Amino acid sequence: MKLYKLNIFIVILSSQLIASQPIIYGDKGVVVAHSQAACDAGIEILKDGGNAVDAAVAVSYALAVTHPQAGNLGGGGFMLIQMADGRKAALDYREMAPGQAHRDMFLDDSGYVAEGKSIRGGLAVGVPGTVAGMQLALDKYGSMSRKKVLKPAIHLAQKGFEVPYDLAYSFGWLNQAAIDFDETRRIFCCNGELYMPGDLFKQKDLAKTLKLIQKKGNKGFYEGAVAEALLKSSTAHGGTISLEDMANYKALERVPVAGIYRGFDILSMPPPSSGGIALISMLNMMEAMSFDSLGWHSAQHIHRLTEVEKRAYADRSVWLGDPDFFEVPQNTLVSKAYAQLRMLDYDSLNATPSDSIYPLNDRDLQNIGVGGYESEETTHFSVVDQWGNAVSVTTTLNWSFGSYVTVEGYGFLLNNEMDDFSSKPGVPNSFGLIGNAANAIEPGKRMLSSMTPSIMSKDGKVVLVLGSPGGPTIITSVLQVIHNLVDYGMSLQEAVNAPRLHHQWQPDVIQYGPRSITEETAAELMQMGYQLQARSAFGEVNAISRDQIFGGWVGAPDYRIASHGSAY
Repeated sequence: MKLYKLNIFIVILSSQLIASQPIIYGDKGVVVAHSQAACDAGIEILKDGGNAVDAAVAVSYALAVTHPQAGNLGGGGFMLIQMADGRKAALDYREMAPGQAHRDMFLDDSGYVAEGKSIRGGLAVGVPGTVAGMQLALDKYGSMSRKKVLKPAIHLAQKGFEVPYDLAYSFGWLNQAAIDFDETRRIFCCNGELYMPGDLFKQKDLAKTLKLIQKKGNKGFYEGAVAEALLKSSTAHGGTISLEDMANYKALERVPVAGIYRGFDILSMPPPSSGGIALISMLNMMEAMSFDSLGWHSAQHIHRLTEVEKRAYADRSVWLGDPDFFEVPQNTLVSKAYAQLRMLDYDSLNATPSDSIYPLNDRDLQNIGVGGYESEETTHFSVVDQWGNAVSVTTTLNWSFGSYVTVEGYGFLLNNEMDDFSSKPGVPNSFGLIGNAANAIEPGKRMLSSMTPSIMSKDGKVVLVLGSPGGPTIITSVLQVIHNLVDYGMSLQEAVNAPRLHHQWQPDVIQYGPRSITEETAAELMQMGYQLQARSAFGEVNAISRDQIFGGWVGAPDYRIASHGSAY
């Protein structure tokens, strides 16, 4: 028995050491995020006795300082929580449409979508949710005060941090792109002088805002000077957000969507995110399949993944939107019985054309319109603590640097999430994502998202925490990491590093990242009836898993996007 255990130890350890990256291990806690400084902020809180929720709030605020492309005060997101005592929560702090928003607000006089109107400037801005979300998380599941969890972010904003290469590069193109947004260029582009890698970046205006939140909580952001400045800056660029919109914003606690895959419990985000339902739907369809004899990313393996993805994204086109405005048939769509029904027309030898896969298996829905664009420039982080509490958070401004509108005197960017609505159901968007009236613009409505913060457990204990940015590719990125772990026995870092594929029903094409398909496999797939499209790497799956050797936690940053991790 001892020899058997030793052999298992050597095999597992050797597979982990195959990866070129150093293994991030902590016996008490791990944080994995885009920014090293944000990871360190979370670990600082954990070392000080805070739980995973306290650390997640600290990480979120630190990302607002160090990762302004997506980390934010002026955006929103989703937080999935699983506490060691069994409590589970899905916190929804997605942005909301302002009170003056209406279905046709982005159409021109001829009824066509006005180019750029939903992307840049004040009209693109939804009412921000991040600050309210962080307060809700602390109030219900945290153990520390705002004073403590905001301290690392305030320090980073006041004292500054060295600009990493990727951020300096982003500031460079922002300087050209945001030519009409003086406050944005003043703060983030050094008035056009630009920051070089290694320069110290201080943000005194942002520090002032963070201190107001630290002192007054939601009132320091949604009321008073900050709210008035936000209104002024948004209005100056054509926005319609009112003080009443700000005062009325509420973060919500929703029931997570849940499923089971090969004995593992899967927890994920419910609507207005499409991610959780689509993820569990795909896993349900895959559970009836065997992958034991299939080579990873062989033609048959890719065929099965693709057919599952097509059907889930077809369904996504119809049944997902803000559940407070649209009745979502969630119980049906995450059921094992529906998954079996969905795969009845599956052909093991040939591709099923997307135009013969109908949303909800209903031929009458075959001409459903194409809806809102969803940017890939988001950020995800994962946190676990010494007690076994786990938090998975995806947050965004939508496009990189959002609407380009910076709140004057307070140093934070505003989102352009209004672009995630269907501006005009039936009009194609850049990525071909499908949407209909369920995601049409209405005052107070939350726009549909693909964000998929997820947690996997076994026997009530967390074994995996993960999520990703990537717009429409988020769901398939999360799916493939879980699949790589469970069905192909990869280590966590191998599962995260593995090349990815994506199919979203329309357009009817397999998008494949670098090194994901061999020439021989591509030829086989085309013989089966598939169209292929090469693209750059996608997703940034920042994950943590329970370590099977030493009993602590292993972090796996997505190194292809220069993510980071910290542990203790």
